[in-house]
Amino acid sequence: MTAVLSGTDLGAAVALSCRECGARVELGPSYACTECFGPLEVAYEFRLRGDELRAAIEAGPQNIWRYAPLLPVPSHVASTPNINPGATKLVKAENLGRELGLRNLWVKDDSGNPTHSFKDRVVAVALAAARELGFKVLACPSTGNLANAVAAAAARAGIRSVVFIPSNLEQQKILTTAAYGGTLIAVDGNYDDINRLAGQIAAEQEDWAFVNVNVRPFYAEGSKTLAYEVAESLGWRIPQQVVIPIASGSQLTKVDKGFTELAALGLVDDTPYKIFGAQATGCSPVSQAYKAGQDFVQPVRPDTIAKSLAIGNPADGPYVLDVVNRTGGAVEDVTDEEVVEGIQLLARTEGIFAETAGGVTVAVLRKLLATGKLDPDAETVIFNTGDGLKTLDAIADKVGPTATIKPTLDAFEATGLA
Repeated sequence: MTAVLSGTDLGAAVALSCRECGARVELGPSYACTECFGPLEVAYEFRLRGDELRAAIEAGPQNIWRYAPLLPVPSHVASTPNINPGATKLVKAENLGRELGLRNLWVKDDSGNPTHSFKDRVVAVALAAARELGFKVLACPSTGNLANAVAAAAARAGIRSVVFIPSNLEQQKILTTAAYGGTLIAVDGNYDDINRLAGQIAAEQEDWAFVNVNVRPFYAEGSKTLAYEVAESLGWRIPQQVVIPIASGSQLTKVDKGFTELAALGLVDDTPYKIFGAQATGCSPVSQAYKAGQDFVQPVRPDTIAKSLAIGNPADGPYVLDVVNRTGGAVEDVTDEEVVEGIQLLARTEGIFAETAGGVTVAVLRKLLATGKLDPDAETVIFNTGDGLKTLDAIADKVGPTATIKPTLDAFEATGLA
């Protein structure tokens, strides 16, 4: 194993390991294996286990840094300026469960993060690692939520941000990114076009940390904290079924990694669980591959209102297939109309206003139940990854005032709504 870069403090992280061939390289801004070009991920030598680790976590801050012993971050991470995401609610969704016929349903509502999406988790970890590795600028290509998170985290850390977005992104996400004062560049192209551009720029700008490009292995580890929080909130137990939206696919694979780590470290019983993936039909390359029985993902050109999931060539697509097949899950997709219905259903039953990605997840949950792929009696957790205020256009022509009246009692009584 190659040694860790001298003087680098990234906690229990010891190397970057290739998912394909297992080759290891030292910790640094690398994301592709030089031996086989496979993707790299963080490898660890965990120092705490069992009751000692549980005690350390439970004594930690009420954010993702309580799990610092399991992340590639410096030992001083909790005292360094960051947006400190995490500790979001796990909501017992009895109303939604009753309507759909699920006995034990929970919603992990990550809209409660600082910029109202789960991307705050991955950016916080990427920022902590990037600063330790000496980067001066935080950058990203983004479909929206990541843009918000990078701009906010950089502002909090007092460093420059450079964010690239599709020019046709939802206006709400453009404005909320621009509000943080960083450099915001709109590009005439889809996410895959912008991602290629980011890779080219990252090769030229040596002091720029593109969170989902050259420091992607560290960034991706932030999604594990979703698994940690769900298990801890359930009394250190892994749920039997989870439904997770798929964009790049990294969130789904890292939730699986998080559950696996918790079991290996003795924090939870090693019980079986199934992982299900959710996509919009207008950008469903992983769902298509799953249904065709393929172990590879054919890229598509996105055409869906679920722009935060509109990645036509998902980097982790093949690994999503590995996870769902290994755990006995599935990948399903739903139309844009069903996405809007999912948003409204979650809002009406649980008072949770999800963005389009959450609508995808709820609609897929309903479809999986209807097709018998999901067990209605099993403990189930679905992930809402963002706030509906970011994607208002999706429901703008579907909801509105029940009535518009003059300010008189007669006018109100005439509506028959009393």
